[in-house]
Amino acid sequence: MTFEAEKRNDAGVVAIVVSYEPDLEHLSKVLTAVASQTDHVVVVDNGSRKDVGGLVSGLDDPRLQFLPMGKNLGIAAAHNAGIRWARDWGSKYVLLMDQDSLPDPGMVARLCSANEMLESTGNRVAAIGPRFRDSDSGRLADHVKFGKWRIERASCSSGEQIVKVDFLISSGSLIRTQTLNVVGDMDEALFIDHVDTEWVLRARAKGYLTWGHCDAVMTHSLGETRRRIWLGRWRDVPIHKPFRYYYIFRNSLLLQRRDYPCREWKRVDRVRLLQLASFIVLFHPQRLAALRMMSRGLWNGLSTPR
Repeated sequence: MTFEAEKRNDAGVVAIVVSYEPDLEHLSKVLTAVASQTDHVVVVDNGSRKDVGGLVSGLDDPRLQFLPMGKNLGIAAAHNAGIRWARDWGSKYVLLMDQDSLPDPGMVARLCSANEMLESTGNRVAAIGPRFRDSDSGRLADHVKFGKWRIERASCSSGEQIVKVDFLISSGSLIRTQTLNVVGDMDEALFIDHVDTEWVLRARAKGYLTWGHCDAVMTHSLGETRRRIWLGRWRDVPIHKPFRYYYIFRNSLLLQRRDYPCREWKRVDRVRLLQLASFIVLFHPQRLAALRMMSRGLWNGLSTPR
């Protein structure tokens, strides 16, 4: 879908930047860049030992707000704390950002303009997000959609500025506050993994669509060691710390048991879990610890109330 660029329109945007033991120098760059494109930036800190509050204060920018959580309550709880602040302020949009995601100039304006255009033509927009550039490789990632058995690319064709997608990472996602009021906030019980997936699937079940912008870009650190392996095709698989596999498998099974996630996601995710389990068995450098966390996650995912 194409449209003419509109006048910069990011009034009423509150960015929510979640921090946890960040690189303070890089976080300073992120906050400065995000503040230049939004009305306010709420830094929600999940119990860092580093002096994030001191950094925010030292930047001496009235657009920056600091919300300490006191301890690590998870990404969903941090997002919800920021969303509450944004609602109280009366924001039109919230922009979810990671501590290491650096927006290109004009990113927020492009997302806002596209959202306004989509809604003006009758679309119910869940969220719209940018493409991200891997900070290590420099590679610009494609947007994604559900294929028959795996996640596939939703490539930006020549001349297209926005494409319909099935999934967005939380960082860079622009969401209208009114949409959050209808769909609901993030699911804090999930803590970290699949928080973005669950919200998009819940929005989809309520008739809202998700979009990716082809020209809005941010630089994003994947923050993980990756290993290139053959599992049906060549792929770069992230090597997580063992505790993450607990949340990955538990939360996948929790969502598989709920009634609103679409069949396409459930099918693709089952294949992904089988591939991930195979990777852990064959390649993970902390195989036994990762398998213990995976097994615990599978058990709790089946036994925990949905």
